[in-house]
Amino acid sequence: MRIRSLVAAVSAAFVGMIGLSAPAAASEPAPVAPYIIGGSLVSSAPWAAAVFSNGSFTCSGSVISAEWVLTARHCVSGTMSVRIGSVYYASGGTTRTVSATYSRYDLALMRLSSPVSTSYVSLATANPPTGSTNTIYGWGMTCYSGCSASPQMKTASVQVTGLTTDAYGGQAIRSSRINGNAWRGDSGGPQFYNGRQVGVASTADGRTIQNYGSVAYNRAWITSVSGV
Repeated sequence: MRIRSLVAAVSAAFVGMIGLSAPAAASEPAPVAPYIIGGSLVSSAPWAAAVFSNGSFTCSGSVISAEWVLTARHCVSGTMSVRIGSVYYASGGTTRTVSATYSRYDLALMRLSSPVSTSYVSLATANPPTGSTNTIYGWGMTCYSGCSASPQMKTASVQVTGLTTDAYGGQAIRSSRINGNAWRGDSGGPQFYNGRQVGVASTADGRTIQNYGSVAYNRAWITSVSGV
């Protein structure tokens, strides 16, 4: 149920459901590079971060403080930069280069070259309950094949079905589609429950299921690196 890696260099190493590269067997998830299929467009997301590798859009992410962006580990490759505060990945907002990256399982923390002033997400300290309705965000493909990334951020509702593992063996939150699902390009994007970020897009099958690395499971590590 993985979403194949948004980054070509990483995607080749995984076979998964959602990937920036070609999707693999639906039964064997891989790092995700998801684009939301279905759902709806987002008009404002000051905490949003579009993630670029060597100048090319690759993933989604979230701003957790003035100097830190949270995304997926499989999104990190080459020279990294971000566009913050715009719902359009190619325009608006504020841009920053990334001065350092740190990773644990399929989560990555990117330190910005200089602080940004915007709204930040609040991070969860517990996983969402099974059966709960959560929301996901990202700039991913809008159909299973033959589509490009959505130029404008999208969001969708999903239902938590339990726990599983992310692309690197860490704990992940599994969910199924309600009105949309993650796919290539959504990798690194956030999942929210009760106003707090609970997950980071890791893998998916591009049709119904997505697995998001658990923020709560990695909360102590996030604080130790970023202070958040």
